[in-house]
Amino acid sequence: MTSFPTIASAARDIAAKRISPVELVKDHLARSEKLNPTLHAFIRFTPEIALEQARAAEARQAAGALHGPLDGIPIAHKDIYETAGVTTTGHSRVLEHHVPKADSAVVRRWREAGAVMLGKLATHEFAWGGPSFDLPWPPARNPWNTEYFTGGSSSGTGAAVAAGMILGGTGSDTGGSIRGPASLCGIAGIKPSYGLCSRTGVLPLSQSLDTTGPMAWTVEDCALLLDAMTGHDPADPSSANRPRPDLLSGLNGGVKGLRIGVIRHFHEDDCKVSPGMAAGIAHLTSTLAAQGAEIREVKLPPLADFNAAGWLILAADAYAVHETWMREKYRAYGEFLRERLALASTITSADYIQAQRRRRELCEAVAAAMADCDLLVTAAQPGEARPIHQMTKWASFEVPNFTIPFNLTGQPALTVCTGFGAGGMPVGAQLVGRPFEDATVLRAGQAYELAAGWRGKRPALAA
Repeated sequence: MTSFPTIASAARDIAAKRISPVELVKDHLARSEKLNPTLHAFIRFTPEIALEQARAAEARQAAGALHGPLDGIPIAHKDIYETAGVTTTGHSRVLEHHVPKADSAVVRRWREAGAVMLGKLATHEFAWGGPSFDLPWPPARNPWNTEYFTGGSSSGTGAAVAAGMILGGTGSDTGGSIRGPASLCGIAGIKPSYGLCSRTGVLPLSQSLDTTGPMAWTVEDCALLLDAMTGHDPADPSSANRPRPDLLSGLNGGVKGLRIGVIRHFHEDDCKVSPGMAAGIAHLTSTLAAQGAEIREVKLPPLADFNAAGWLILAADAYAVHETWMREKYRAYGEFLRERLALASTITSADYIQAQRRRRELCEAVAAAMADCDLLVTAAQPGEARPIHQMTKWASFEVPNFTIPFNLTGQPALTVCTGFGAGGMPVGAQLVGRPFEDATVLRAGQAYELAAGWRGKRPALAA
């Protein structure tokens, strides 16, 4: 076993009986428990559950009856995913003692695939209020520099994957909560097509934007995790009733002939990105062009239009979720979230309807731009991570958000690491596909990642 196996490499070693699932899990539990006092990636560990699941995986290994590539793989869940018998808090005092009776659909699917749960991961409060220091658990820290922000809201997952504490984990994405931490922590993360993965048993933020998805060190690992997440769920009204996609067989098919549109004005004019982020986007497009992709420029409505509609919808939806608790438990919330929700309470029904109307227009504009494009490319963040103490309650609203456009449209969007910028901090760009063409997005990300060679570098802290 290497010091930092991927899911794919560990799965091959487990299948060939070169490594023990129990030893693999013990190794990652030990690493996690050692690093967590510094990184605060985990809210709680579940070692008894992990070792029981690992022993069951090892028995299947011995019998030649493994459930697939996730069998025996150490993972963890963002603490908005409900877990039977294990406290699920949303990183909030409001649900500090909430113990669900059933697993969320995604937790159940990964468990049935043999994945081993090491514990529950830090998030921004209810996936929107962070990084806040007035909660029962501190915010996660970036393993590339622990004085810096991880991105949010899937902060613990980003930190834990980058530091090698887990091989993969769950995230959720309402306005960029998978893709932001993936960029700032230097990992891979995909927001799948809206409706591809169940949200049953996941604490909601915005019913019209929420998406569940995986985060891992590599694109290939994200594909393996996502493959085990997909499938229609009648219990989730947003779940698409369509055949499960084939995400794996074409993963190494390359990009020759793909038409890739660069939304240049997003990151050059609408919100000028850092030199490191700009260099990463250029490296991504030139690498894919060298492999036979056709690169062109695409124009969309201004990034500010997507942000105005997206944030208004998200905020109004979030207040609808939290209105009763806000009246009954206002002071139980952290300052970041309660003030954002208080502002959201001022949104009128007319505001909301106009935002949804503009959303339809923006979706139509993106669909028209992709009539002759297979993929779009833009930044995932304005630049590298900032010091965590600069992240005030309104800091994330100071510049436009590059990720929320594709929550509005429901398209699959993947963040891949595209290099390192100021201070040696990672940067990442987005690859965006048409709805339910997640396999194409993953294929392009895989082609870039294999050619770029960034996956050989880990945070010094992890070593």
